[in-house]
Amino acid sequence: MEATNAEARKQRGGGPAAKDNQGTLVDAEVDEAPAPGPTVVGSRRQLVYLGLCLVLIGLNLRTVFSSFSAVLPEVTSQAALPGWAVVVLTTVPVTLLGVFAPLAPVLARRFGAERVLLAAMAVLTAGLLLRPAAVGLPGTGQGAGHLPALLAGTAACGAAIALCNVLLPGLVKRDFPHRLGLMGGLYTTAICASAALGAGFTYPVYKATGEWTQALWFWVVPAAVVLLLFLPVAVRQPRIQHHPVKDGVNVWRSPVAWQVTIFMVLQAMMSFSVFAWLAPILRERGVDGATAGLIVSMCIVLQMLGSLFAPALAARFRDQRAINTVVALMTGAGFALSIFGPLELVWVWAGLLGLGQGSLTAVALTMIMLRTRDGHTAAHLSGMMQGVGYGLGSTGTLMVGQLHQATGSFTAAGVLFLAVGLLAGIFGYRAGRDRYVS
Repeated sequence: MEATNAEARKQRGGGPAAKDNQGTLVDAEVDEAPAPGPTVVGSRRQLVYLGLCLVLIGLNLRTVFSSFSAVLPEVTSQAALPGWAVVVLTTVPVTLLGVFAPLAPVLARRFGAERVLLAAMAVLTAGLLLRPAAVGLPGTGQGAGHLPALLAGTAACGAAIALCNVLLPGLVKRDFPHRLGLMGGLYTTAICASAALGAGFTYPVYKATGEWTQALWFWVVPAAVVLLLFLPVAVRQPRIQHHPVKDGVNVWRSPVAWQVTIFMVLQAMMSFSVFAWLAPILRERGVDGATAGLIVSMCIVLQMLGSLFAPALAARFRDQRAINTVVALMTGAGFALSIFGPLELVWVWAGLLGLGQGSLTAVALTMIMLRTRDGHTAAHLSGMMQGVGYGLGSTGTLMVGQLHQATGSFTAAGVLFLAVGLLAGIFGYRAGRDRYVS
């Protein structure tokens, strides 16, 4: 049995491949005929250009979450947002990650993954441009004028990021089969860096301009630049009609798949709550906006370290029960201590949270490859995890907002994340057993 499991890991990219971040790169289009090929490029220089574009796309996939939270108190007061709007604005983009994820392979079959990715970047740019705008409704006041644009722009960003989340890993895997270590690492780091940049630079831009709208509009620039850079690559791709084929097991009937998915749900509840609420939590505790942004950025930088090393460590063992449990408890404890631990140690609590959360996210995604025997089943499990994981994972940001509205503080949210971390440890233990989706 051990020999069989070892061989299965070798075939699906466990062992050394997982050390090179291959385990987090799942091709969502693997169930298509004819099989999707790599992006058409004319030379090695154009291949390098393509790699740069893909990494830069990843560098824009989390700024929408962390930039808004960095100036949330200013947006709330100056735009006169009601409490329910704050909860919706922090919850909707995460929910839409799950809602729109299943549409990505469908759109890619019809239009091509590169064109869909280009369209998603166009929608993301438009959403970032619309988000801080005032619609100028007569007689409604400034708050009512900003709220419709905030809602529509945030929703557009969430939908666009959902498509990128699904299609980008497959392109990286297909276009750079001999450089998966390098590209997987750059892709993972870019996404984490995106959140860190949004957290660290938004408040300084606000202080420099005095306008929260300018601080949010700042993030239109990198998205628009990537859109223009990727445009010539996407438009020259040939149009090939693909159709889905049935392959792989029915993951929805697999207990192992549900254990992995619930593990993903619980980590998503904490992960996106960090992006949405950690800066407001710190500011309510008396930390100034610039320092809060730096703390969140440091937390996310440590997430990068965890996400780079945790998959390789997890793949070294026959099962991942120990590492799954430890990083889940680290994350829950770090989040709770950031809320009600001694303020003078807040950098320590945020560091614990960052290392735990980065490792937790990475091992949850690595479970896709370690719990499946082939790429088709891995793609199905990935789709299940993204749809259910992000859809239900958004309840974390929702509950934090509701608890804050009901109690007037974040203390109850600290208790919530202790409970979520404990549950993540339990389901991580079960998902980490040496079994396969079948």
